[in-house]
Amino acid sequence: MIENAITEYPTSYDAIVIGTGISGGWAAKELCENGLKTLVLDRGRMVKHIEDYPTMHMDPWDFKHRGQIAEKDLENQKVQSRLWRGALTKPATKHWFVDDLKHPYNEVKEYLWLRGYHVGGRSLMWGRHSYRLSDMDFEANKKDGHGVDWPIRYKDIAPWYDKVEEFIGVSGQNLGLSQLPDGKLSDPMELNCVEKDLQEKIENKFDDGRVLTPGRVAHKTGNATHEGRSNCQYRNRCIRGCPFGGYFSSNSSTLPAAERTGNMHLRPNSIAYEIVYDEVSGLASGVKVIDAETKEKFFFKADIIFNCASALGSTSILLQSKSKRFPNGLGNDSGELGHNLMDHHYAVGASAEIEGFDDKYYKGRKPNGFYIPRFRNLDNKTEQKEFIRGYGYQGGASRTGWQRAVSELSFGKELKEDLLKPGPWRIGMSGFGECLPYHENKVSLNYDVLDEWGLPTLDMDAEIKENEIKMREDMRDQAVAMLEAAGYKNVKGHLGKAVPGACIHEMGTARMGHDPKTSILNKHNQVHTVPNVYVTDGACMTSSACQNPSLTYMALTARAANHAAAEFKKNKTS
Repeated sequence: MIENAITEYPTSYDAIVIGTGISGGWAAKELCENGLKTLVLDRGRMVKHIEDYPTMHMDPWDFKHRGQIAEKDLENQKVQSRLWRGALTKPATKHWFVDDLKHPYNEVKEYLWLRGYHVGGRSLMWGRHSYRLSDMDFEANKKDGHGVDWPIRYKDIAPWYDKVEEFIGVSGQNLGLSQLPDGKLSDPMELNCVEKDLQEKIENKFDDGRVLTPGRVAHKTGNATHEGRSNCQYRNRCIRGCPFGGYFSSNSSTLPAAERTGNMHLRPNSIAYEIVYDEVSGLASGVKVIDAETKEKFFFKADIIFNCASALGSTSILLQSKSKRFPNGLGNDSGELGHNLMDHHYAVGASAEIEGFDDKYYKGRKPNGFYIPRFRNLDNKTEQKEFIRGYGYQGGASRTGWQRAVSELSFGKELKEDLLKPGPWRIGMSGFGECLPYHENKVSLNYDVLDEWGLPTLDMDAEIKENEIKMREDMRDQAVAMLEAAGYKNVKGHLGKAVPGACIHEMGTARMGHDPKTSILNKHNQVHTVPNVYVTDGACMTSSACQNPSLTYMALTARAANHAAAEFKKNKTS
C-alpha cells in the first residue's frame, strides 16, 4: 500500500527494504510474497507506472527546440550531462536524473556518478542487457589471486537466475557457451541484415571462439504471460518509461507484485541514513529515516533489513551506521567497507561503413543490437594475453538518416531528394571490460561537505590500472580486426578515456566472502556479524566479470530474500 500521511505508517515491521530499484524491487516482492509485512523506503519522489511517465508518447516536434537543451539549463546537472554529450539530460529524460547541486559528491579522482532518485530508481533508465555470470567468473579471484574468493559458485545461483529470467522476461538466444551460461530466454530480437552479415563473417574468419548473437535484454517477447505487461513495441523510447511494460522495471513488475500481496507499505521521500545496531541482541533493530520534504526524523523497527540503495548508497548507509561495537561502520570489522570499488571500463571499440545493402532496411526501432561474449583468456587452450580476465562487446548496425545533411554540400532539389532516401549503413561496437577489485579504489564519508539534510557526502577515489589499460588496447584492436575482416569500409578504432562510474555499473564496496576478516557479507548476502542485515545490490559483488551485472543483483536478491524469509519463519516457530 502506498501511504501519504506520516501518521498512517506503523513503526514496526517484519522487514524493511531500503531502495526500490533493480534489487529493492525484488527484495520487496519476495519478502511480501513470503508473507512478511514490509516497509519499502525510497529517498525520492513517487513514480507511478504509466501515470508518471510524462514524455512517453512525445515526438521531437512536441519539445521546445526539438528536444535540444541550452547550456544554461544544465547548471544543476553538470555531472549527469557529462555522459554521451548530455543525451541523458535532454528534455525527454532529464527529469529522471538528479540535481547535482542538491546531491553533491567529491571527486578525489575523476568519477562519474549517474543517479536517479525516485521510486523505481535506475530500473526505469537501465540498459536492460541481462547476462549470467559463469563459474569462470566466480572462480577468477581464487585462481589469479586478486581480491577474495567468492563464497558461492554458479550452481548456487543458477536456480535464481532461472526464477528471475522467467519473471522479468529476457529475450535472447542460448549458445551453449561455458563463459556465458544459457538461460530461460524468450524469442530473440532478430538481427538486421548487416548484423547477420557480421555474424557470418566472424564465424567464418575467426577460430578462437568468437560468436555474435542478439543481445540478451529484459524485453518481453514471445507468448509468456507477465501480469500487467505487453510485448515490446519496438519504439526505442525505453528510458522515458514504457507504458506497455515492454521492458522490465520495478514500477511495472516487482513493486506491483509486492503490492498485490497487501503486505507492502511503500514510503517515498524517505532518506534512510542509519541502520541501528542493538548492543544487547547483536542484531540491527531498525532504520533511521529523514523525510526528504519536511526533514523530520523517524525510526522504523524491523526484524530483517535489506539494504538495496545502490552500491554507493548502501555503502554510505553502512558507513554512517556507527556504534560502540562498530565505530567504523556496521559490520566493518575487516576494514573493507567502501573499498574494492569497481565499474566496467568502456568507451573503446570501432565503427565502419558498409556497402552492398542499400536496397535493405528494417522495421521499427529495435531497442537492442548484438552481443559478442568474452573470447579472451578463457582456458589454457586459448591465447593468453598480457592482461588477465576479459571483455565483451555490444553494438549495432543502422542506416543514417537526415542528420547527414549537416555536412551535405548540395542544395535545392538535389538536397531534398537525397534527404528522402535512407543514408548509408553504419556499424559500431563498444567493448565492456572487467575491472579488478583493487583495495585502494574506494569511497569514504566526507563530514566537511554535507548535503541539505545534514548528511555526509561521499569522496570518490578510484581509477583504472595497468591491467585495464592493456586490455583496452586489445579491445580496440580486436574490434577493428573484426570489422576489417568483414570487408567493411572506413574502419575506425576509438580508445576514449575510461572514467570510473561512466558505465553505471558501480559495485564491490561491501563485498561477499568467506571470512569476516576480509569481507563484509557471507554467502547469503548477510552482514557477517549482523546477520539480520542483507546487502544485495552492486555493493555485494566480489568481482565484476565483464557482463552487465543487474541480472546477478536480481538473482542474488531473490535468493537472499527467500533465505531471510525462511530464517524469519523458523525463528517465529522456535
